[in-house]
Amino acid sequence: MQKILSYTAFALLFTITGCKKFLEKNPDNRASLNTPDQVSQLLGTAYPQANYMAFCESISDNVTDKGTGTQDKTNIDPYFFRDVTNIDQDSPEYYWDACYTAIAAANQALETIKNAPDTTLYKAQKGEALLCRAYAHFMLVTFFSKVYNPNTASTDMGIPYVTVPEKVVFKQYDRKTVAYVYQMIEQDLTQGLPLIDETKYTIPRYHFNKAAANAFAARFYLFKQDFAKVVTYANAVFAAGNVVNMLRPWNTTYRTLTPADMFAIYEKATETANLLLCETQSLWARNYYTVRYSLNSAKRDEILGSNVTGGDWAFNYQVYTAGTNNYLIPKINEYFVRSSVNANIGYPYVMVPLLTAEEVLFNRAEAYIYLNNTTAALQDLNTYASTRIVNYNVSQHNIDATKLQNFYGSSNLRLNLLNATLDFKRAEYVQEGMRWFDMLRYNIGVTHTTTDGQTLTLSGTSLQRVFQLPESVKSSGMPLNPR
Repeated sequence: MQKILSYTAFALLFTITGCKKFLEKNPDNRASLNTPDQVSQLLGTAYPQANYMAFCESISDNVTDKGTGTQDKTNIDPYFFRDVTNIDQDSPEYYWDACYTAIAAANQALETIKNAPDTTLYKAQKGEALLCRAYAHFMLVTFFSKVYNPNTASTDMGIPYVTVPEKVVFKQYDRKTVAYVYQMIEQDLTQGLPLIDETKYTIPRYHFNKAAANAFAARFYLFKQDFAKVVTYANAVFAAGNVVNMLRPWNTTYRTLTPADMFAIYEKATETANLLLCETQSLWARNYYTVRYSLNSAKRDEILGSNVTGGDWAFNYQVYTAGTNNYLIPKINEYFVRSSVNANIGYPYVMVPLLTAEEVLFNRAEAYIYLNNTTAALQDLNTYASTRIVNYNVSQHNIDATKLQNFYGSSNLRLNLLNATLDFKRAEYVQEGMRWFDMLRYNIGVTHTTTDGQTLTLSGTSLQRVFQLPESVKSSGMPLNPR
Protein backbone atom coordinates (compact mmCIF):
# COMPACT_ATOMS: atom_id res chain seq x y z
CA MET A 1 0.00 0.00 0.00
CA GLN A 2 1.47 3.36 -0.98
CA LYS A 3 1.61 6.12 1.55
CA ILE A 4 -1.02 8.76 0.92
CA LEU A 5 0.94 11.43 2.71
CA SER A 6 4.58 12.16 3.20
CA TYR A 7 5.95 13.32 6.52
CA THR A 8 6.35 16.78 4.98
CA ALA A 9 2.67 17.00 4.10
CA PHE A 10 1.74 15.73 7.54
CA ALA A 11 3.92 18.27 9.31
CA LEU A 12 2.64 21.09 7.10
CA LEU A 13 -0.78 20.97 8.68
CA PHE A 14 0.71 21.99 12.01
CA THR A 15 2.03 25.21 10.51
CA ILE A 16 -0.68 26.07 7.98
CA THR A 17 -2.69 23.38 8.25
CA GLY A 18 -24.92 39.49 -7.60
CA CYS A 19 -24.33 35.85 -7.64
CA LYS A 20 -27.21 34.87 -9.93
CA LYS A 21 -30.82 35.76 -10.42
CA PHE A 22 -31.91 32.99 -8.09
CA LEU A 23 -30.54 35.13 -5.27
CA GLU A 24 -33.01 37.81 -6.29
CA LYS A 25 -36.00 35.52 -5.87
CA ASN A 26 -37.90 35.13 -2.66
CA PRO A 27 -39.15 31.69 -1.58
CA ASP A 28 -42.73 30.81 -2.48
CA ASN A 29 -45.61 31.51 -0.10
CA ARG A 30 -43.67 34.10 1.90
CA ALA A 31 -46.85 36.14 2.44
CA SER A 32 -48.31 33.33 4.52
CA LEU A 33 -45.27 32.87 6.76
CA ASN A 34 -46.87 33.86 10.05
CA THR A 35 -46.67 30.72 12.21
CA PRO A 36 -43.81 28.48 13.38
CA ASP A 37 -45.27 25.58 11.38
CA GLN A 38 -45.23 27.62 8.16
CA VAL A 39 -41.63 28.65 8.77
CA SER A 40 -40.75 25.00 9.39
CA GLN A 41 -42.29 24.08 6.05
CA LEU A 42 -40.17 26.72 4.33
CA LEU A 43 -37.06 25.34 6.03
CA GLY A 44 -37.68 22.03 4.34
CA THR A 45 -36.29 23.78 1.23
CA ALA A 46 -33.28 25.27 3.05
CA TYR A 47 -31.02 22.30 2.25
CA PRO A 48 -29.09 22.18 -1.09
CA GLN A 49 -31.26 20.02 -3.30
CA ALA A 50 -28.41 19.13 -5.63
CA ASN A 51 -25.73 16.47 -5.72
CA TYR A 52 -21.95 16.99 -5.58
CA MET A 53 -21.03 13.30 -5.93
CA ALA A 54 -20.58 13.27 -9.72
CA PHE A 55 -18.05 16.09 -10.07
CA CYS A 56 -16.22 15.29 -6.81
CA GLU A 57 -15.77 11.62 -7.61
CA SER A 58 -14.75 12.33 -11.21
CA ILE A 59 -11.92 14.69 -10.26
CA SER A 60 -10.57 12.40 -7.53
CA ASP A 61 -8.13 9.48 -7.61
CA ASN A 62 -10.99 6.98 -7.24
CA VAL A 63 -11.61 6.82 -10.99
CA THR A 64 -9.81 5.93 -14.20
CA ASP A 65 -10.45 5.61 -17.93
CA LYS A 66 -12.30 2.36 -18.64
CA GLY A 67 -12.04 2.90 -22.39
CA THR A 68 -15.79 2.76 -22.91
CA GLY A 69 -18.85 3.96 -21.08
CA THR A 70 -21.57 6.56 -20.89
CA GLN A 71 -20.42 9.99 -22.08
CA ASP A 72 -21.31 12.68 -19.54
CA LYS A 73 -19.75 16.16 -19.46
CA THR A 74 -19.95 16.32 -15.67
CA ASN A 75 -17.82 13.18 -15.63
CA ILE A 76 -15.52 14.04 -18.53
CA ASP A 77 -14.52 17.62 -17.71
CA PRO A 78 -13.43 16.97 -14.10
CA TYR A 79 -11.50 13.88 -15.19
CA PHE A 80 -9.51 16.02 -17.63
CA PHE A 81 -9.21 18.78 -15.00
CA ARG A 82 -11.22 21.22 -17.11
CA ASP A 83 -13.91 23.66 -16.00
CA VAL A 84 -17.26 21.88 -16.20
CA THR A 85 -19.33 23.30 -19.06
CA ASN A 86 -22.50 21.39 -18.21
CA ILE A 87 -24.96 23.41 -16.13
CA ASP A 88 -27.57 20.72 -15.57
CA GLN A 89 -28.17 18.55 -12.52
CA ASP A 90 -25.05 17.04 -10.89
CA SER A 91 -22.84 19.87 -12.24
CA PRO A 92 -20.94 22.42 -10.10
CA GLU A 93 -23.13 25.25 -11.40
CA TYR A 94 -26.30 23.36 -10.54
CA TYR A 95 -24.90 22.79 -7.05
CA TRP A 96 -24.01 26.50 -6.72
CA ASP A 97 -27.58 27.45 -7.64
CA ALA A 98 -29.05 24.95 -5.19
CA CYS A 99 -26.92 26.21 -2.31
CA TYR A 100 -27.95 29.81 -2.81
CA THR A 101 -31.57 28.76 -3.23
CA ALA A 102 -31.31 27.03 0.15
CA ILE A 103 -29.67 30.13 1.63
CA ALA A 104 -32.50 32.29 0.30
CA ALA A 105 -35.04 30.07 2.08
CA ALA A 106 -33.04 30.21 5.32
CA ASN A 107 -32.77 33.99 5.12
CA GLN A 108 -36.48 34.40 4.45
CA ALA A 109 -37.20 32.23 7.50
CA LEU A 110 -34.84 34.29 9.66
CA GLU A 111 -36.41 37.56 8.55
CA THR A 112 -39.88 36.22 9.30
CA ILE A 113 -38.72 35.15 12.76
CA LYS A 114 -37.09 38.52 13.39
CA ASN A 115 -40.34 40.32 12.58
CA ALA A 116 -42.64 37.93 14.45
CA PRO A 117 -44.69 39.35 17.36
CA ASP A 118 -43.25 36.70 19.69
CA THR A 119 -39.85 35.47 18.55
CA THR A 120 -39.59 33.02 21.45
CA LEU A 121 -42.06 30.77 19.62
CA TYR A 122 -39.54 30.32 16.80
CA LYS A 123 -36.39 29.24 18.67
CA ALA A 124 -36.21 25.83 17.00
CA GLN A 125 -36.85 27.29 13.55
CA LYS A 126 -34.17 29.92 14.08
CA GLY A 127 -31.66 27.25 15.04
CA GLU A 128 -32.41 25.20 11.95
CA ALA A 129 -32.26 28.24 9.66
CA LEU A 130 -28.87 29.29 11.01
CA LEU A 131 -27.47 25.77 10.62
CA CYS A 132 -28.83 25.53 7.09
CA ARG A 133 -27.31 28.87 6.13
CA ALA A 134 -23.97 27.87 7.62
CA TYR A 135 -23.94 24.47 5.91
CA ALA A 136 -24.74 25.78 2.42
CA HIS A 137 -22.08 28.49 2.66
CA PHE A 138 -19.56 25.94 3.96
CA MET A 139 -20.13 23.68 0.98
CA LEU A 140 -19.84 26.62 -1.40
CA VAL A 141 -16.57 27.86 0.05
CA THR A 142 -15.21 24.31 0.04
CA PHE A 143 -15.82 23.79 -3.67
CA PHE A 144 -15.50 27.31 -5.10
CA SER A 145 -12.64 28.78 -3.03
CA LYS A 146 -9.21 27.62 -1.98
CA VAL A 147 -9.21 25.24 0.95
CA TYR A 148 -8.88 26.93 4.34
CA ASN A 149 -5.28 27.77 5.20
CA PRO A 150 -4.71 29.94 8.29
CA ASN A 151 -1.74 31.62 6.61
CA THR A 152 -3.62 32.69 3.47
CA ALA A 153 -7.33 32.61 4.37
CA SER A 154 -7.36 36.37 4.99
CA THR A 155 -6.39 37.01 1.36
CA ASP A 156 -7.86 34.01 -0.51
CA MET A 157 -11.12 34.87 -2.30
CA GLY A 158 -14.20 33.48 -0.61
CA ILE A 159 -17.79 33.30 -1.82
CA PRO A 160 -20.63 35.78 -1.10
CA TYR A 161 -22.03 35.21 2.39
CA VAL A 162 -25.65 36.24 2.01
CA THR A 163 -27.54 37.03 5.21
CA VAL A 164 -30.67 38.86 4.04
CA PRO A 165 -33.44 38.07 1.55
CA GLU A 166 -32.92 39.79 -1.79
CA LYS A 167 -35.24 42.70 -2.54
CA VAL A 168 -33.50 44.33 -5.48
CA VAL A 169 -32.63 43.16 -8.97
CA PHE A 170 -28.98 42.66 -9.96
CA LYS A 171 -27.53 43.27 -6.54
CA GLN A 172 -23.74 43.43 -6.47
CA TYR A 173 -22.01 40.78 -4.35
CA ASP A 174 -18.61 40.86 -2.71
CA ARG A 175 -16.67 37.62 -2.45
CA LYS A 176 -14.61 38.92 0.49
CA THR A 177 -12.21 36.27 1.84
CA VAL A 178 -12.17 32.65 2.97
CA ALA A 179 -11.39 33.85 6.51
CA TYR A 180 -14.50 36.05 6.49
CA VAL A 181 -16.70 33.22 5.22
CA TYR A 182 -15.38 30.89 7.93
CA GLN A 183 -16.01 33.57 10.55
CA MET A 184 -19.61 33.92 9.41
CA ILE A 185 -20.14 30.14 9.23
CA GLU A 186 -18.83 29.76 12.76
CA GLN A 187 -21.08 32.56 14.00
CA ASP A 188 -24.20 30.97 12.50
CA LEU A 189 -23.15 27.51 13.64
CA THR A 190 -22.47 28.40 17.26
CA GLN A 191 -25.60 30.55 17.54
CA GLY A 192 -27.87 28.03 15.89
CA LEU A 193 -26.73 24.75 17.41
CA PRO A 194 -27.99 25.36 20.99
CA LEU A 195 -31.44 26.25 19.57
CA ILE A 196 -31.94 22.95 17.73
CA ASP A 197 -35.01 21.11 19.00
CA GLU A 198 -35.50 17.86 17.12
CA THR A 199 -38.82 17.19 18.85
CA LYS A 200 -40.27 19.69 16.36
CA TYR A 201 -39.48 17.39 13.42
CA THR A 202 -41.63 14.56 12.10
CA ILE A 203 -38.54 12.80 10.72
CA PRO A 204 -35.47 14.31 12.47
CA ARG A 205 -32.93 12.93 9.99
CA TYR A 206 -34.37 15.13 7.25
CA HIS A 207 -33.40 18.19 9.29
CA PHE A 208 -30.55 19.49 11.41
CA ASN A 209 -31.19 17.40 14.49
CA LYS A 210 -28.70 17.63 17.36
CA ALA A 211 -26.50 14.79 16.14
CA ALA A 212 -26.37 16.21 12.61
CA ALA A 213 -25.62 19.72 13.88
CA ASN A 214 -22.75 18.43 16.01
CA ALA A 215 -21.50 16.31 13.10
CA PHE A 216 -21.43 19.37 10.86
CA ALA A 217 -19.57 21.29 13.57
CA ALA A 218 -16.98 18.50 13.76
CA ARG A 219 -16.46 18.66 9.98
CA PHE A 220 -16.21 22.45 9.99
CA TYR A 221 -13.60 22.53 12.75
CA LEU A 222 -11.61 19.77 11.07
CA PHE A 223 -11.30 22.00 8.00
CA LYS A 224 -10.52 24.94 10.29
CA GLN A 225 -7.87 22.83 12.06
CA ASP A 226 -9.31 23.44 15.53
CA PHE A 227 -8.86 19.86 16.63
CA ALA A 228 -9.95 20.20 20.25
CA LYS A 229 -13.36 21.39 19.06
CA VAL A 230 -13.58 18.51 16.60
CA VAL A 231 -13.33 16.11 19.53
CA THR A 232 -15.85 18.09 21.58
CA TYR A 233 -18.51 18.08 18.88
CA ALA A 234 -17.83 14.49 17.84
CA ASN A 235 -18.22 13.37 21.44
CA ALA A 236 -21.60 15.12 21.51
CA VAL A 237 -22.73 12.99 18.56
CA PHE A 238 -21.78 9.76 20.32
CA ALA A 239 -22.84 10.80 23.81
CA ALA A 240 -26.25 9.16 23.60
CA GLY A 241 -25.23 5.63 22.67
CA ASN A 242 -22.73 2.94 21.72
CA VAL A 243 -20.55 4.01 18.79
CA VAL A 244 -20.61 0.57 17.13
CA ASN A 245 -24.40 0.59 17.11
CA MET A 246 -24.37 3.86 15.18
CA LEU A 247 -22.15 2.52 12.38
CA ARG A 248 -23.36 0.67 9.30
CA PRO A 249 -23.19 -3.11 9.89
CA TRP A 250 -21.15 -3.91 6.79
CA ASN A 251 -19.57 -7.14 8.06
CA THR A 252 -22.82 -8.52 9.50
CA THR A 253 -26.24 -7.44 8.19
CA TYR A 254 -25.02 -5.64 5.05
CA ARG A 255 -22.75 -8.48 4.00
CA THR A 256 -25.59 -10.80 2.98
CA LEU A 257 -28.08 -8.29 1.59
CA THR A 258 -29.12 -8.37 -2.05
CA PRO A 259 -28.43 -5.26 -4.14
CA ALA A 260 -32.13 -4.38 -3.94
CA ASP A 261 -32.01 -4.68 -0.16
CA MET A 262 -28.88 -2.53 -0.01
CA PHE A 263 -30.50 0.17 -2.10
CA ALA A 264 -33.55 0.02 0.14
CA ILE A 265 -31.66 0.53 3.41
CA TYR A 266 -28.51 2.56 2.69
CA GLU A 267 -30.13 5.98 2.35
CA LYS A 268 -33.08 5.46 4.68
CA ALA A 269 -33.89 7.58 7.72
CA THR A 270 -34.17 4.39 9.77
CA GLU A 271 -30.46 3.66 9.22
CA THR A 272 -28.80 4.93 12.41
CA ALA A 273 -25.59 5.88 10.58
CA ASN A 274 -27.47 8.51 8.55
CA LEU A 275 -27.46 11.68 10.63
CA LEU A 276 -28.73 14.06 7.92
CA LEU A 277 -30.43 13.17 4.63
CA CYS A 278 -31.40 15.41 1.74
CA GLU A 279 -33.49 14.73 -1.34
CA THR A 280 -31.69 15.92 -4.46
CA GLN A 281 -32.58 15.93 -8.15
CA SER A 282 -29.90 13.82 -9.75
CA LEU A 283 -28.98 11.32 -12.43
CA TRP A 284 -25.88 10.17 -10.53
CA ALA A 285 -27.46 6.94 -9.27
CA ARG A 286 -28.28 5.99 -12.85
CA ASN A 287 -24.87 6.86 -14.29
CA TYR A 288 -22.12 6.57 -11.70
CA TYR A 289 -21.00 3.04 -12.54
CA THR A 290 -21.57 3.25 -16.31
CA VAL A 291 -19.74 6.49 -17.12
CA ARG A 292 -16.43 6.07 -18.88
CA TYR A 293 -14.28 7.60 -16.16
CA SER A 294 -15.13 5.68 -13.03
CA LEU A 295 -14.26 2.65 -10.92
CA ASN A 296 -12.70 -0.35 -12.68
CA SER A 297 -11.17 -3.57 -11.40
CA ALA A 298 -7.74 -2.01 -10.84
CA LYS A 299 -9.18 0.91 -8.87
CA ARG A 300 -11.40 -1.49 -6.93
CA ASP A 301 -8.31 -3.44 -5.88
CA GLU A 302 -6.40 -0.25 -5.06
CA ILE A 303 -9.14 1.04 -2.78
CA LEU A 304 -10.65 -2.17 -1.42
CA GLY A 305 -7.64 -4.47 -1.52
CA SER A 306 -5.24 -4.91 1.37
CA ASN A 307 -5.55 -2.81 4.50
CA VAL A 308 -3.64 -2.35 7.74
CA THR A 309 -5.80 -4.81 9.70
CA GLY A 310 -4.62 -7.70 7.53
CA GLY A 311 -8.26 -8.70 7.00
CA ASP A 312 -10.64 -8.43 4.07
CA TRP A 313 -13.03 -5.55 3.55
CA ALA A 314 -16.67 -6.54 3.81
CA PHE A 315 -17.35 -3.95 1.09
CA ASN A 316 -16.14 -6.47 -1.47
CA TYR A 317 -19.20 -8.62 -0.84
CA GLN A 318 -21.31 -5.75 -2.19
CA VAL A 319 -19.27 -4.87 -5.30
CA TYR A 320 -21.14 -5.95 -8.42
CA THR A 321 -20.40 -5.82 -12.13
CA ALA A 322 -22.98 -4.53 -14.59
CA GLY A 323 -21.70 -5.25 -18.06
CA THR A 324 -18.02 -5.00 -18.93
CA ASN A 325 -15.90 -3.29 -16.30
CA ASN A 326 -18.79 -1.38 -14.71
CA TYR A 327 -18.41 -1.75 -10.95
CA LEU A 328 -21.37 -0.92 -8.74
CA ILE A 329 -21.65 -0.65 -4.97
CA PRO A 330 -25.39 -0.38 -4.29
CA LYS A 331 -25.73 2.71 -2.13
CA ILE A 332 -27.57 5.60 -3.79
CA ASN A 333 -30.75 4.60 -5.57
CA GLU A 334 -32.84 6.65 -7.99
CA TYR A 335 -36.56 7.22 -7.68
CA PHE A 336 -39.02 9.44 -9.54
CA VAL A 337 -41.09 12.34 -8.29
CA ARG A 338 -44.05 13.08 -10.54
CA SER A 339 -44.03 16.47 -12.23
CA SER A 340 -47.70 16.84 -11.27
CA VAL A 341 -50.36 14.78 -9.55
CA ASN A 342 -51.79 13.42 -12.80
CA ALA A 343 -48.50 13.14 -14.71
CA ASN A 344 -47.01 9.88 -15.89
CA ILE A 345 -43.53 11.39 -16.03
CA GLY A 346 -41.36 12.94 -13.39
CA TYR A 347 -37.86 13.89 -12.31
CA PRO A 348 -35.12 11.57 -11.05
CA TYR A 349 -34.17 12.07 -7.42
CA VAL A 350 -31.82 10.47 -4.92
CA MET A 351 -31.65 10.71 -1.15
CA VAL A 352 -28.12 11.73 -0.17
CA PRO A 353 -26.57 11.08 3.26
CA LEU A 354 -25.02 14.50 3.92
CA LEU A 355 -23.62 13.61 7.34
CA THR A 356 -22.96 10.16 8.78
CA ALA A 357 -21.74 8.60 12.01
CA GLU A 358 -18.74 7.10 10.19
CA GLU A 359 -17.49 10.54 9.17
CA VAL A 360 -17.79 11.76 12.74
CA LEU A 361 -15.68 8.84 13.94
CA PHE A 362 -13.03 9.49 11.27
CA ASN A 363 -12.95 13.19 12.10
CA ARG A 364 -12.48 12.45 15.79
CA ALA A 365 -9.71 9.96 15.09
CA GLU A 366 -7.90 12.50 12.92
CA ALA A 367 -8.29 15.18 15.57
CA TYR A 368 -6.88 12.84 18.21
CA ILE A 369 -3.82 12.31 16.01
CA TYR A 370 -3.09 16.03 15.91
CA LEU A 371 -3.74 16.32 19.63
CA ASN A 372 -1.16 13.55 20.13
CA ASN A 373 -3.71 11.20 21.67
CA THR A 374 -2.64 8.18 19.66
CA THR A 375 -4.30 5.74 22.05
CA ALA A 376 -7.71 7.29 21.43
CA ALA A 377 -7.09 7.47 17.68
CA LEU A 378 -6.21 3.76 17.61
CA GLN A 379 -9.35 2.96 19.55
CA ASP A 380 -11.53 4.82 17.04
CA LEU A 381 -9.90 3.11 14.06
CA ASN A 382 -10.27 -0.30 15.69
CA THR A 383 -13.91 0.44 16.47
CA TYR A 384 -14.49 1.20 12.82
CA ALA A 385 -12.57 -1.86 11.63
CA SER A 386 -14.65 -4.10 13.87
CA THR A 387 -17.69 -3.31 11.69
CA ARG A 388 -15.93 -3.54 8.31
CA ILE A 389 -13.55 -6.51 8.36
CA VAL A 390 -14.90 -9.94 7.42
CA ASN A 391 -14.95 -12.33 10.41
CA TYR A 392 -13.38 -9.64 12.56
CA ASN A 393 -11.30 -10.99 15.42
CA VAL A 394 -9.54 -8.71 17.89
CA SER A 395 -6.49 -10.93 18.30
CA GLN A 396 -6.04 -11.15 14.53
CA HIS A 397 -7.18 -7.77 13.20
CA ASN A 398 -6.51 -5.27 15.99
CA ILE A 399 -4.43 -2.32 14.77
CA ASP A 400 -1.36 -1.35 16.81
CA ALA A 401 1.85 0.62 16.30
CA THR A 402 3.78 -2.38 14.98
CA LYS A 403 1.14 -3.33 12.46
CA LEU A 404 0.93 0.28 11.26
CA GLN A 405 4.71 0.51 10.85
CA ASN A 406 4.90 -2.75 8.92
CA PHE A 407 2.09 -1.72 6.58
CA TYR A 408 3.06 1.88 5.89
CA GLY A 409 6.83 1.57 6.26
CA SER A 410 7.28 4.53 8.59
CA SER A 411 8.37 4.74 12.20
CA ASN A 412 6.17 7.81 12.73
CA LEU A 413 3.09 6.52 14.53
CA ARG A 414 1.00 9.63 13.99
CA LEU A 415 1.73 9.72 10.27
CA ASN A 416 0.81 6.05 10.00
CA LEU A 417 -2.42 6.64 11.90
CA LEU A 418 -3.29 9.50 9.57
CA ASN A 419 -2.66 7.40 6.48
CA ALA A 420 -4.81 4.62 7.92
CA THR A 421 -7.62 7.08 8.64
CA LEU A 422 -7.56 8.41 5.08
CA ASP A 423 -7.38 4.88 3.66
CA PHE A 424 -10.42 3.87 5.70
CA LYS A 425 -12.37 6.96 4.61
CA ARG A 426 -11.53 6.32 0.98
CA ALA A 427 -12.87 2.78 1.21
CA GLU A 428 -15.98 3.85 3.14
CA TYR A 429 -17.08 6.55 0.73
CA VAL A 430 -16.04 5.19 -2.66
CA GLN A 431 -18.50 6.38 -5.35
CA GLU A 432 -19.91 9.05 -2.97
CA GLY A 433 -17.49 11.91 -3.76
CA MET A 434 -16.19 12.28 -0.21
CA ARG A 435 -12.62 11.39 -1.15
CA TRP A 436 -12.26 14.86 -2.71
CA PHE A 437 -12.68 16.55 0.68
CA ASP A 438 -9.53 14.89 2.01
CA MET A 439 -7.61 15.49 -1.20
CA LEU A 440 -8.43 19.19 -0.83
CA ARG A 441 -7.39 19.42 2.79
CA TYR A 442 -4.05 17.68 2.26
CA ASN A 443 -3.25 19.04 -1.21
CA ILE A 444 -3.06 15.49 -2.53
CA GLY A 445 -2.21 15.48 -6.22
CA VAL A 446 -4.09 13.43 -8.81
CA THR A 447 -2.85 11.68 -11.94
CA HIS A 448 -5.39 10.51 -14.50
CA THR A 449 -4.49 8.47 -17.53
CA THR A 450 -6.40 7.65 -20.70
CA THR A 451 -6.48 4.51 -22.80
CA ASP A 452 -4.88 6.41 -25.68
CA GLY A 453 -1.76 7.15 -23.63
CA GLN A 454 -2.41 10.59 -22.16
CA THR A 455 -1.22 11.38 -18.66
CA LEU A 456 -2.97 14.24 -16.89
CA THR A 457 -1.72 15.64 -13.58
CA LEU A 458 -3.45 17.91 -11.09
CA SER A 459 -0.90 19.05 -8.55
CA GLY A 460 -1.70 19.76 -4.94
CA THR A 461 -1.50 23.50 -5.61
CA SER A 462 -3.19 23.67 -9.02
CA LEU A 463 -5.76 26.43 -9.53
CA GLN A 464 -8.00 23.86 -11.23
CA ARG A 465 -8.67 22.26 -7.85
CA VAL A 466 -11.07 25.16 -7.20
CA PHE A 467 -14.24 24.74 -9.23
CA GLN A 468 -15.07 27.72 -11.39
CA LEU A 469 -17.95 30.04 -10.54
CA PRO A 470 -20.85 30.11 -13.01
CA GLU A 471 -20.13 32.32 -16.01
CA SER A 472 -23.35 34.21 -15.35
CA VAL A 473 -21.96 35.79 -12.17
CA LYS A 474 -19.78 38.00 -14.34
CA SER A 475 -22.81 40.26 -14.84
CA SER A 476 -22.67 41.15 -11.15
CA GLY A 477 -19.03 42.15 -11.42
CA MET A 478 -17.86 39.27 -9.24
CA PRO A 479 -14.38 38.00 -10.10
CA LEU A 480 -14.12 34.41 -11.27
CA ASN A 481 -11.52 32.04 -9.92
CA PRO A 482 -8.11 32.48 -11.58
CA ARG A 483 -6.92 29.94 -14.09
